[in-house]
Amino acid sequence: METIVKVNCLKHTYPDKTTVHFCGLDFQVNRGERVAVIGGNGSGKTTLLLHVMGLLRPTQGEVEIFGLKPYQNFHQVRKRLGVVFQNVEEQIIGPTVEEDLSFTPRNDGYSSPEIEKMLEEIMARCSITHLRKKVPHYLSGGEKRRVALAGAMVSKPELLLMDEPFSGLDPQNKGDLIELLNFFNKEYGTTLVITTHDLNLLPEIADTVYLLLSGQILFRGEVKELFQREDLLLSAHMGSPLLVNLCRELKERGIAIPLPLNPREAAEEISNLFHQGR
Repeated sequence: METIVKVNCLKHTYPDKTTVHFCGLDFQVNRGERVAVIGGNGSGKTTLLLHVMGLLRPTQGEVEIFGLKPYQNFHQVRKRLGVVFQNVEEQIIGPTVEEDLSFTPRNDGYSSPEIEKMLEEIMARCSITHLRKKVPHYLSGGEKRRVALAGAMVSKPELLLMDEPFSGLDPQNKGDLIELLNFFNKEYGTTLVITTHDLNLLPEIADTVYLLLSGQILFRGEVKELFQREDLLLSAHMGSPLLVNLCRELKERGIAIPLPLNPREAAEEISNLFHQGR
């Protein structure tokens, strides 16, 4: 299995002397993997992502992406990388949606016919074809998020980094975004790294989860394993996932079921108990 992102004992000091120090467990991402980075405000999620993007230079430690140091090889790394920031308005720079989406492939030297084909494909996939001539400033929050994602994915990068992509989205838009991300992962082979504070989304978006607290990596593993470590979640001020709470409430009532990862699994377990009781 090819490791395409490696972060080892990273330390960064901001101009105001605030220091974030990742040490202990290394941060690694394998090709084709879906990785979620979770933690509360100030846990270091964005700092970690900015180093992987090459926008910050580590004070100490090692950061590698595709075998290169991203800060020193920014232009080489950028062509293989897609990024969606938490505030997408910071990255949507074109006067219209189509001009914004054309920016990266045009700078990368694609011809006009090639760019047109790329735009048609990504706009259809992200359901934004009808927004082609629109001014991004006047779009809704969900529409801006889809435009930013389309801009990040127009060239089909090997790695997509997203900082809190579900923040502020309604349930329908969250579901649509999850479906899109999983499509890109499965059909394009895009590796995903997503920061979030929403524990309940993890089973749908992640193969591997990293839990951060004050710059420390407290946990690295699968979603189900994390959900079974409620002590770690509480120590990181993350609370408990809804399905963990459900299992606890059932257990207190004398009904024990294996920990489910989604409502369908929970319904199946409860249904099985009901039929056994009958």
